[in-house]
Amino acid sequence: MISKRSKQLLKILVTTLLVIVTTIAKFDSKLCNDILYVIAYFIIGYDIVFKALKNIFKGKVFDENFLMTIATTGAFCIGEYPEAVAVMLFYQIGELFQSYAVDQSRKSIANLMDIRPDYANVYRKAEILKVDPDEVHIGEIILVKPGEKVPLDGIIMEGDSTLNTQKLTGESIPRKVTVKDKVLSGCINNEGILKIKVTKEWDESTVSKILDLVENAGSRKSKSENFISKFSKYYTPIVVIIAVILATIPPLMIKDTVFTDWLYRALSFLVVSCPCALVISIPLSFFGGIGASSKIGVLIKGSNYLEALAKTEIVVCDKTGTLTEGVFKVQKIEPIGYSNNDLLKYASYAEAFSNHPISLSLKQEYGEEIQEKLITETQEITGKGVKAVVDSKKVLVGNEQLMKENNIDYQIKKEIGTIVYVAINDQYAGSILIADKIKDDSYNAIKILKKNHVKKIIMLTGDQNDISASVAKKLNLDEYHAELLPQDKVSYVEKLMSQKSSDGKLVFIGDGINDAPVLALSDIGVAMGGLGSDAALEAADVVIMTDEPSKISNSIKISKKTMRIVRQNIIFAISVKITVLLLSAFGLASMWIAVFADVGVSILAIINALRVLKIKTIKK
Repeated sequence: MISKRSKQLLKILVTTLLVIVTTIAKFDSKLCNDILYVIAYFIIGYDIVFKALKNIFKGKVFDENFLMTIATTGAFCIGEYPEAVAVMLFYQIGELFQSYAVDQSRKSIANLMDIRPDYANVYRKAEILKVDPDEVHIGEIILVKPGEKVPLDGIIMEGDSTLNTQKLTGESIPRKVTVKDKVLSGCINNEGILKIKVTKEWDESTVSKILDLVENAGSRKSKSENFISKFSKYYTPIVVIIAVILATIPPLMIKDTVFTDWLYRALSFLVVSCPCALVISIPLSFFGGIGASSKIGVLIKGSNYLEALAKTEIVVCDKTGTLTEGVFKVQKIEPIGYSNNDLLKYASYAEAFSNHPISLSLKQEYGEEIQEKLITETQEITGKGVKAVVDSKKVLVGNEQLMKENNIDYQIKKEIGTIVYVAINDQYAGSILIADKIKDDSYNAIKILKKNHVKKIIMLTGDQNDISASVAKKLNLDEYHAELLPQDKVSYVEKLMSQKSSDGKLVFIGDGINDAPVLALSDIGVAMGGLGSDAALEAADVVIMTDEPSKISNSIKISKKTMRIVRQNIIFAISVKITVLLLSAFGLASMWIAVFADVGVSILAIINALRVLKIKTIKK
């Protein structure tokens, strides 16, 4: 089966050969020459003429097919056979070039789309069945063999392996996994056989959400694309009217003028007026920018967000899990009236149902299986901690605010780190010190943001002031605000929104469910990591598939480069077209120059647009 592009290339080659033969041979019979030109025209241009006629019946009259058809038909009418064929030939060359360019910019996104698994091996009734991933339910066990894609999110119950996560995160280094590790759908199992307990159905799985983001990215147009759409809507009928006036009025008004001369000018005017360079290159530039970002593991939900990133003035970051690793480790246990293990046990049981990094670190340090039947009551208090009833004892685990609210006579600790206070049956039982670490990549992220001329970088966090101050100082941040509840973050972002210029944008980067309101409020919300919460992922406009904040810095660089290319193409295309349109109207430009002003400018604009894919990311 011959591909569409191969057919188009074949048409171009056959037509070119016919034109060369006709030009070189110079048959004695003009009729013979004309017939060969007509054949060449039919080969190269029949599909464009057919599209023009089809669109006329649909009410879509003023498009590039219509302009090409009436311009070349008119050229035939005045005997300019070679130029009529040349217009179609060069137009098809431009279309072929466009097709290649679009395919190039699609490659990274097409590779990303390849993460969709075709099937899942699921255990049912003592046998393994191969079923569609959307037929598998939460709690079922699936088998993933070496070389297969992980079809659904889950937890490894049996087996060790390495996972290829490149299409999800842009990272080439395989990730080692073992029993109890979480795995994301879309990864490829490199080595061992894995038995995975499904934790999310297909519609909620990571791969499904990513595919949905990619598929819908094109539906959100940038201001530049909307401008081009409106421009083409009014521009095309205007130039057709001008061309009609140019062909008819001067011969009637000016003595000793030849109608065919003015018709030729009008036809040249029509050829050059085709807005292909803008209509093709602008969306292609944005598509290329989105593709370039996806290559480094950053999903941008639409051209409008890519355009907005270029105007970033203020960047606001969450701390835990965004600038820091979010992998807290227990550093010190100071019990009162209990052993170290007992204090850790009560704290771990109280935090049993929480996925907060602090909760996970407590449970990891405890290391023993939690008997959920001993937990009869639990309540998470946002920004403060948890209340629970463990083995008939009332347990409070949280910060100073929680202790104060419950009138607990606790001992204040002044160490750098996160202090978790524990009270049992309304009596202070001790404290646990947990420390986090700044990501190595965070240092690069801040440096690159400053290189990109971001005016202000601010950290908002619910963590203690002394810890936050230490992080802000090490990262050289402009501002930080600590000990904030979710609603406090919203208030601060609202204030910061008023500090930017009318055209400037505020970017918020976060990873937790508590960040969802701020992600939605900011101009551009960025969710960190494929392991970020579903709420954050839904509310965000941009998703970083790894835990590297520097990738948003590189996406800003890609965005700025994309917008420079878009502006270059708009200025270049409009300048050339206006110049040649005026020359055509005064009879100073032939149809050959008109062809260059249309197809030549389109090709140059497309080549320029493809430069977006060649942007090198900043390492440090």
